[in-house]
Amino acid sequence: MAPAPASLSAPRSLSLLAPAARVSPGRWSGLSVSVAARAVTGVAASAQRRLVAAAAATEMAPAASGEEGGKPFVEEMRAVAMKLHTKDQAREGEKEPDAPPVAKWEPSVEGYLRFLVDSRLVFQTLEDIVDRAAVPWYAEFRNTGLERSEALKKDLEWFKEQGHTIPEPSDPGTTYASLLEELSEKDPQAFICHFYNVYFAHTAGGRMIGKKVSEKILNKKELEFYKWEGNLSQLLQDVRNKLNQVASSWSREEKDHCLEETEKSFAYSGALLRHIFT
Repeated sequence: MAPAPASLSAPRSLSLLAPAARVSPGRWSGLSVSVAARAVTGVAASAQRRLVAAAAATEMAPAASGEEGGKPFVEEMRAVAMKLHTKDQAREGEKEPDAPPVAKWEPSVEGYLRFLVDSRLVFQTLEDIVDRAAVPWYAEFRNTGLERSEALKKDLEWFKEQGHTIPEPSDPGTTYASLLEELSEKDPQAFICHFYNVYFAHTAGGRMIGKKVSEKILNKKELEFYKWEGNLSQLLQDVRNKLNQVASSWSREEKDHCLEETEKSFAYSGALLRHIFT
């Protein structure tokens, strides 16, 4: 399994993922991933998890009821995720802030492009996994309306038209994509945790980040990445219902295992977000 993002070494600040992943030229046609990530230590994994929480200042909306006889499982997922926020960001938050607030980020176009490229790889990987449906119930999550890879493709084409060079995917993106592929085959409950957090965090704090970055470096242009066709609230609720339905057949142990993956999800997403302000 790919190692979690790590480590913090003085005098440097939080490091990015260990360099090992490589993506072949023409990557966008197949988005295949070749990764041999080396193991790294874990001090900064906690900090990167809190970075995601610091960025996601907008709470993910609570789930509607979807399970009989108890709390909907998506509500459990949300509760665990919200605890990774600080008290200033969410009333449920339990973490101390150790990352700069988004308002103080000083993004660059180059860094933002690295974030968008790696994000496209991650979203494309998620879409490919549910399309293949190696686990039959993955098919429930096809064509939800939350898919982002095509929107990101349009945004990257726009940047190219403005004269910017589009980079290849970098280690944070390829390492995360590799992990998602592995989990989807070997650990469906852990995979679903990542699926939920990637999509739902983007519709909440992700939109806030996009707005702030656009104000600072894109003359307030709204990218396609932050637009959805149809009613976003309804799209999210439809996915919540499907998640609750799928999880209704899981044992309590399987549900707990899914919840335990949340911190790792925050750590990998945090590595992508670091592109924006480093």
